[in-house]
Amino acid sequence: MRLDIYRRPEQDGKFSYLAVPETRNIPEEATNTDWVVEARAVEVDDSANQIPEYAIAQLTEQLTEKGYAVTSVLH
Repeated sequence: MRLDIYRRPEQDGKFSYLAVPETRNIPEEATNTDWVVEARAVEVDDSANQIPEYAIAQLTEQLTEKGYAVTSVLH
């Protein structure tokens, strides 16, 4: 699958990341924050359940449930 990755700044110089299938826009509930493009059309294996470089866990579950995936709050 191919995903567009967005980021936004958090405290202490850290970032949160949002992964959205490349054919979709950022979901409405996320458009009111300061997301900026990090990468476009990132190729991710269809069976992957995480994107470690963006600290996104439970990728498949999040995409199925919400249509997007975000950085774990534990990261």
